[in-house]
Amino acid sequence: MASTPKRKSQFNLSLSLPSTTNPQISHKSIINSIIADAKNPALYTNRAMARLKLGHWESVIADCQTCLALSPSNMKAHYYLAQAQLSIRDFDSALENALAAHKLCAATNDKSLGAVTAMVLKCKKDRWGDREKKRLRLEREVEERMLDLLRRDRDEMLMAEESEIERRMIEEEANEKIATLSSVFEASRSQNQKKREVPDWAIDDISFDIMVDPVIVSFLTLDIHLYKRDSILIFPHRQKQANPTNAPPSWSISAATPPTPSPASLSPPLTCGPT
Repeated sequence: MASTPKRKSQFNLSLSLPSTTNPQISHKSIINSIIADAKNPALYTNRAMARLKLGHWESVIADCQTCLALSPSNMKAHYYLAQAQLSIRDFDSALENALAAHKLCAATNDKSLGAVTAMVLKCKKDRWGDREKKRLRLEREVEERMLDLLRRDRDEMLMAEESEIERRMIEEEANEKIATLSSVFEASRSQNQKKREVPDWAIDDISFDIMVDPVIVSFLTLDIHLYKRDSILIFPHRQKQANPTNAPPSWSISAATPPTPSPASLSPPLTCGPT
C-alpha cells in the first residue's frame, strides 16, 4: 500500500486534470488516501469537494460531519456541508453551517470570505423563497377549505329543508356568502400572492439582516457601502483593524460616479480689470 504522502500527491495531481474528469478521479484517489489515514480531516473535506461536484449530496454531508467530528472548527467542512444541505432543501441547516463557516473565515481573515459571504446570502435568499412558496400554498388551502365548508353547510341545510321557498332562500343566502368570501380572497390575492423578494442592497454585509437604520461608511476610500447602525457599533469590537481609512481605495462603485464638484470649483476665477 502506498504511503499517505504519496497518495496526497496523487490527489493533488488529479486536481490539475481537466474539469470533465477531475471529480471522478479525485474521488477515487482520495478514497485510497482515507484508507491510509482515516483520522486526517483534510482528506474528508477533499473527498466532500469531489463528491459535491458529482452531486452526491448525502455523501458530502456524511464526509463533512465526519470531518467536523475530528475537527469542529474546520471551515471547509461547514462550507461544503452548507452547499450540500442547500441542494437537498434543508435551508435552516444550510444557513446554520454557512454562518459557522463565515464566522471562522472572519476570525482568521481567510481569503475565502467573499465566497462564504455569498453562500450565506444565497442560503437566506433560498430559505426566504421557500417560505414564500409555503405561504402562498397555505393561503390557497385556507381559501379552498373555507369555501368548501360554506358549500357543505349549504348542502346540509338544503337536504334538511322541505319547503321549496325556504330552500331557495337558503341557497341564495349561501351562494351570496360564497361569492362574498371569494371576492375577499380575490381582492387580496393581487398583493398577498405577489412574489416578495429581498433585494441584495437591503441586506447588511456584516450581520446579514435587513437594514432598518442604514448608515453610509467608507466614503473616504471611494468605496461606499450601507450598513446597519448597530452592526457598525459592534463590528470594531470584533475586528482589530476596523478603520476603513486604512484600507486601499476601491474603484468598484464610487469610481464609476465622478465626485460632486464643490460650489467653489464651479465659481469663475476672479480677475482684476484694467486700471
